[in-house]
Amino acid sequence: MMHDTDSRQTDAAAALLVDLLRKRGWIVTTCESCTGGGISAALVDIPGASDVLRMAFVTYCEAKMQLAGVRRETLQAYTAVSEQTACEMAEGIRVRANADLSLAATGIAGPGGTEEFPAGLVYLACAAEGKTEVRQYHFAGDRNEVRSQAVYEALQLTLRMMKEI
Repeated sequence: MMHDTDSRQTDAAAALLVDLLRKRGWIVTTCESCTGGGISAALVDIPGASDVLRMAFVTYCEAKMQLAGVRRETLQAYTAVSEQTACEMAEGIRVRANADLSLAATGIAGPGGTEEFPAGLVYLACAAEGKTEVRQYHFAGDRNEVRSQAVYEALQLTLRMMKEI
């Protein structure tokens, strides 16, 4: 469960993003694994989100290839939890959904993990207008806290990127 402050901050970021997308006439799509649809849910919580959200996908394993176009070679060389995979998820789903902007999330929400891929390791990517930004995060907390932080940071990454475009 998110703390009240986290929830309010996420709601505010989602509202701002929906408003910016609506003003630009842009369509957004999401491709998520570790967040389990949390990014799209945050957007859908905002009235009018249906004006800007075209599609949302929760993809694990093969679905990353089938729906987002992640290359098998990328998954074999870098794994599903990597900068390269997050980048291909964001770029692939944006093209396939015919969207102006896309958000992608892949990571280890926990409680499991390894030394190489610890719980809380998350890669977030945003793609728009030929530009893709990918960020690596190491979130602390339990599974729900990691997911909540990832959703908030995905919205923040997107808002920052939209200011640059």
